[in-house]
Amino acid sequence: MSTKKKSLTAAGIWRDTGSGYKAFHPNPLPPPIQWTSPLVRALSDADRLLGKLAGEGRRLPKPHLLIRPFVQREAVYSSQIEGTQSTLGELLAVEAGVAVARSHDDLREVGNYVVALEYGLERLKSLPLSLRLVCEIHAKLMDGVRGNSATPGEFRRSQNWIGSPGCTLAQARYVPPPHDDMMDDLSAWEKFLHEDSLPPLVQAALMHYQFEAIHPFLDGNGRVGRLFITLLLCARGVLPLPLLYLSAFFEATRRDYYERLRDVTERGAWEEWLHYFCNGVARQAEDALSRAERINSLLEKWRAEAASDSSGIPAKLIDLIGSNPYVTPRGVQEKLGVAYNTAATGIRRLERRGIVTKMGANKRDRVFCAQEILSILEEPPRLDPE
Repeated sequence: MSTKKKSLTAAGIWRDTGSGYKAFHPNPLPPPIQWTSPLVRALSDADRLLGKLAGEGRRLPKPHLLIRPFVQREAVYSSQIEGTQSTLGELLAVEAGVAVARSHDDLREVGNYVVALEYGLERLKSLPLSLRLVCEIHAKLMDGVRGNSATPGEFRRSQNWIGSPGCTLAQARYVPPPHDDMMDDLSAWEKFLHEDSLPPLVQAALMHYQFEAIHPFLDGNGRVGRLFITLLLCARGVLPLPLLYLSAFFEATRRDYYERLRDVTERGAWEEWLHYFCNGVARQAEDALSRAERINSLLEKWRAEAASDSSGIPAKLIDLIGSNPYVTPRGVQEKLGVAYNTAATGIRRLERRGIVTKMGANKRDRVFCAQEILSILEEPPRLDPE
């Protein structure tokens, strides 16, 4: 890697460890930024669309119904970047009690991301963005999954590196700061989290790069770093709800994502990284807004159709479908606290209206799905401006 021949870059310094390789030490944030016209336009576009998404999120009649599917979508895409293959449909099905063929390890990793993000959002009510919160989230993320031997919730005490499978430190594409020096970099990173002089989107973009450059855990760095984007935007009041799933953009443009991060390290290309990040926010804000509006429109239509049912069960089922399009009689029985036959009857009434469809041919353990909701959630992300 060419930058290893240099001692200093615009983003940090490569230091010889004396063990046959050099490690990168990022400079404290924020860096000097050249506010070119294209970058200003990209930030303005992202701010405008994110503000529109936040406004719509505040106006949703029952926003809590839509939060979880969006959090799960973020979890799926963030985990796919790391090689986990679970789909959103599989995750939603498992949550509803449906057996799927996917590896338990893959599903656990994605499920842990949901737990970690929801935990982080709750902790923000009493704990600021901090290294303590980072460790708590990492512990949730790595609990009981592949890599959990990598000290969940604890910063690394040995050198790690990024490279092709089986490569040595000397062959690595990137080596973060040694663990003996890492805490100084993390302390500076934590201090930057409390800055309020920069636009929140700029702070989020810089924060994310720096976390990945420090790479403070033996495993899970990418997922924690992406999760913290959502937490920062919520903590700064930019998002009232975690409706923005930026990992979908990173996954769809994975090669660009890694190249932009690498370009910062190699030549201090901050403006290019910020432009890429802001474009991702703008595109995903549009995408999330479209999905939220369409899902809410369907739910309102179905609530109106179910209002004539005197039992009230179909209307309550609509709310359940809003948080997960998969339903089972047993699951409805448990969640609504009604008899099994009452739950089954309510589902049949939705089936007659075409709201849910029976999945498979099982006569027992029947599974139903609101396919229109699932289709909206599983659409590929939109990357181009409208």
